[in-house]
Amino acid sequence: MSEKIGFSMNGYLVALILLILIPVSTLGLGPVMSHTVIASLTLLVLSLGCLAGFFMVQPNQAKVMTLFGAYVGTVKANGLRWTIPFFIRKNISLRIRNFESGKIKVNDNQGNPVEIATIVVWSVTDSAEAMFEVDDYKSFVSIQSESALRNMASSYPYDPHEEEGIALRSHPQTISDILKKEIQDRLDKAGVTVHEARISHLAYAPEIASAMLQRQQASAIVAARTRILEGAVGMVDMALERLKEDNVVELDEERKAAMVSNLLVVLCGDKHTQPVINAGSLY
Repeated sequence: MSEKIGFSMNGYLVALILLILIPVSTLGLGPVMSHTVIASLTLLVLSLGCLAGFFMVQPNQAKVMTLFGAYVGTVKANGLRWTIPFFIRKNISLRIRNFESGKIKVNDNQGNPVEIATIVVWSVTDSAEAMFEVDDYKSFVSIQSESALRNMASSYPYDPHEEEGIALRSHPQTISDILKKEIQDRLDKAGVTVHEARISHLAYAPEIASAMLQRQQASAIVAARTRILEGAVGMVDMALERLKEDNVVELDEERKAAMVSNLLVVLCGDKHTQPVINAGSLY
């Protein structure tokens, strides 16, 4: 079922017409029943009955109209409107809304339990589908959003383990795009458009948070030490080349090894070194 435009007229114009018809219809009424009286009475009853056809449409809202259980159309034009009085009119909001899911616990694709939550920005774009295809489109949005979030979180790791791998923590924009698409696929049948979907909370579950923090700290220390070692090796190589080019001192292989060892200790150590002065011979 797709949305279609329902029949409606400008309410102010119809109100002006009725203001003319109602007084006119009363002119033919009299104590004697005649064709004029019957016509005037019929016109008066119809005019009064038309008053039930007035309704108001607020900005970014719509009226979904049915006739004896059949969908006849949707009115989105703002202001005072008039339609056939027999039409049953139900209000539906087209405004943009936020939905924030609760924190749910799910295992990522590495089996680690994580807590995750999302914020979904959505709006109704097809009033007919939202009203008739699902029982309660608001509840449908919340349930399907949490289901899509759970499925997405279980498909990716919390932390990246490969250089080009997608992870929940390291690729927030990519994860948001994937989550938005998955939610949209589930909500298409309800006439809902997802404008944005982002992770609002992401953390390891409390039972493994301490262990994972230690692992992250260890990874950070290893990465820092690797960077320091690369810099130290480059500095030692540069020092040896400069000593050789400037003919400052000639070192045999044993003395070079001792110098390299001492420089690496100084450059890679996490504490300040204490200098030792050799007051004797060079060797």
